[in-house]
Amino acid sequence: MAQEIERKFRVVGEYKHLAHNSMHMVQGYLASGRLTVRVRIADKGAWLTIKGASPDGGLSRYEWEKPIDLKEALELLQLSEGTLIEKRRYLVDYEGHTFEVDEFEGDNEGLTIAEVELKSTDEAFARPAWLGDEVTGEKRYYNSHLRRHPYKEWSKEEK
Repeated sequence: MAQEIERKFRVVGEYKHLAHNSMHMVQGYLASGRLTVRVRIADKGAWLTIKGASPDGGLSRYEWEKPIDLKEALELLQLSEGTLIEKRRYLVDYEGHTFEVDEFEGDNEGLTIAEVELKSTDEAFARPAWLGDEVTGEKRYYNSHLRRHPYKEWSKEEK
């Protein structure tokens, strides 16, 4: 089983002109708790993902992911808990790393988060100027949390 190591940040500047690709994504959660089970559709592909709990405050966790048939993914989305997460993901390369910048839509419009995947928990990386505060491990920024408590419902203090 693969281990996902990533750091998350708020986005405070312009990044779209740097993107080399973008895709629309819709995802739903079939279960969340100690394990999270997600179905995702990105453009014309679909995946089923199971993520384990993080042993280190959100920096890493085990992840199992497999492609599934698009028709099956659409059926599984009907079983999702809470609202669906919709977003446009931009891929931005910066000094040897690819940042995945998610611009949320629908109930989470106004929230933009960048993630960078790393090979180790202590791997160094250059921070582009458009990265804001780090939010790694802050559960309110997890997609599985946003489906239950969307950004539009956050108080001024939470934002």
